[in-house]
Amino acid sequence: MLIQEIYQLAVEIGIASDPRGADQVREDLERIKREYEEKPAREKEDFDTERLNNPYSDTRVLYGDGQRSVQRVLAGIDIDGAEMLLADRLTERGNPIDMVISHHPEGKALAALHEVMHLQEDILHRLGVPINVAEGMLSERIREVQRAVMPINHNRAVDMARLLDIPLMCVHTPADNLVTKYLHNLIAERKPRTVGDVVEILKGVPEFKYAVSLQAGPQIICGSKERRAGKVFVDMTGGTSGSENSYEKLAQAGVGTIVGMHMSDKHRKEAEKNHLNVIIAGHIASDSLGMNLFLDRLEAGGVSIIPCGGMYRFSRNE
Repeated sequence: MLIQEIYQLAVEIGIASDPRGADQVREDLERIKREYEEKPAREKEDFDTERLNNPYSDTRVLYGDGQRSVQRVLAGIDIDGAEMLLADRLTERGNPIDMVISHHPEGKALAALHEVMHLQEDILHRLGVPINVAEGMLSERIREVQRAVMPINHNRAVDMARLLDIPLMCVHTPADNLVTKYLHNLIAERKPRTVGDVVEILKGVPEFKYAVSLQAGPQIICGSKERRAGKVFVDMTGGTSGSENSYEKLAQAGVGTIVGMHMSDKHRKEAEKNHLNVIIAGHIASDSLGMNLFLDRLEAGGVSIIPCGGMYRFSRNE
């Protein structure tokens, strides 16, 4: 596969799995195109034109010619200088790495992480929260995340990719969309009665089963396994954690149990205050599941996958 084909595939499957629905995502892209066309020439110079076709600011080819061919990928949850050197070392030892793929964003994709968080507004709205309330709750949290990433030295791994001439890309929200859709469908199919039943469903997924052996498997942090699950909300996409004020609105909208990747103690206290059950499926296990669903598509196209950076690789192609 070509780098451009892999990038385009990530965008396409991200849209196909987007909890907002593909039609709304495409409508949003059309709106952005209209706004871009109306901008003065000076503002167009600073505009990231990838936004015209890719709705995910945290998913980008960070280094590499799109026409380069890829036969072997080094893929990880987190990619930094060590992993770039690992790719170079593997190549020296006769196992050539054609591209490195990170799940978590680096470079300009990390700097723009906050932009993808608007997805959460529509998720809350689809769960029954008025859109004006969802936008109001998320606005300050989005600005908070933007301020938090501003001081980060974003481009270190990208610089190493350039100096080593090893293509680098990151696939964040598309992979998170995949794991969200996968778990939502699985839980809806199994119809769990209790919170404990939800945990058992998760433990039947290879990535979470393996995480249990690493002491990093699913954990109930609010509620108990005997409690009835009610309406289960899989909260695993939208850039990063949203507003802690959302839990009151989710409870009012009828959500009984949240299945998430991670949750700060501040957020946990608000969820507990509003009598929500919370299951933390495991950050790296959840990210691994999303990436595996994407990487399976590359593997089916003839690309070999070498996992690193904490990723648990389980192929579903068999």
